[in-house]
Parts: sequence; structure tokens; C-alpha cells
Amino acid sequence: MIFVARIGLSMGCYWAAYGIVTLLGILHTCYNILALGMGTMKEGPGMGEGYERTKPWHPLYNLLIFPFFAWLYLRGAGAVSWREAAATALLWGTLTVVVDLVGWVLIKHPWSLTPRAFYLDYQPWITLIYITIYASPLLAFGWIYFTR
Repeated sequence: MIFVARIGLSMGCYWAAYGIVTLLGILHTCYNILALGMGTMKEGPGMGEGYERTKPWHPLYNLLIFPFFAWLYLRGAGAVSWREAAATALLWGTLTVVVDLVGWVLIKHPWSLTPRAFYLDYQPWITLIYITIYASPLLAFGWIYFTR
């Protein structure tokens, strides 16, 4: 049976990483609009130039943040094993897919997207983000394992 050793710690690390990455994306968009004078979603189709220009950065934010929090989790849980890293990868990656669907597509808000905009127009970035999140616990495990 695959399970995560300390679900509370795992979820705390996951939500911290997800929140930081989301906040970085929002702050980057605001910077592009306010400091660089890029267009907003009110000035054209889609989310506007200020957001569109941040897309290539989104996988990088995830690559910097999620492996670090996966490392914190694996070290803090005292569960540094391939099995634990794989279970965490499945949990975090799948949870992200579901949370993104609900939070960015199904719930309507000013920054919500259509399924097409999120899953097709956001390519290749969304795929790279999901690969990064699924791989993050495995990267963290590798770091821990090879630096012992």
C-alpha cells in the first residue's frame, strides 16, 4: 500500500509551495502591468500581455519552489525513501491537477480561464508545470540520497 508518512506535514509543505508559486505568478503579472506598462485583461482578449509574458516563468517558479518543499517534507517526516517520494509525487501532482481544474477553470472569478485557455492555450507551460510538480519529490529524494 502506498501512503504518505505524515499527511499533515505533506499537505502543509504542498500548500505552502502552491501558495508561493501562485503568489509569484500574480506578483509577476502585477509588476509587468504596473512597472512595465504591459496590457491588462481589460485591454484585449485573454488575460492580457502582463500575464501572457509571465507564462514561460511559471515552470521555473515551480522548479525552484516545489523541490525545496518536497525536500523539507521528506527530511521533516523522517521518511526518506524512494517509496515515500513516489507516493508524495503521486499525491502532490494529482492534487495539483484537481485544484487547478477547480480553482482556475470551474470556479468563475476575474482570472478564471476556459478549459481551452487553460489546457490548450497554456501549452507547453502547464504540461511543464505538472511534470515539475510530479517530479519534485523524486528530485528531492535524489538530492537527499546522493548528498548523504
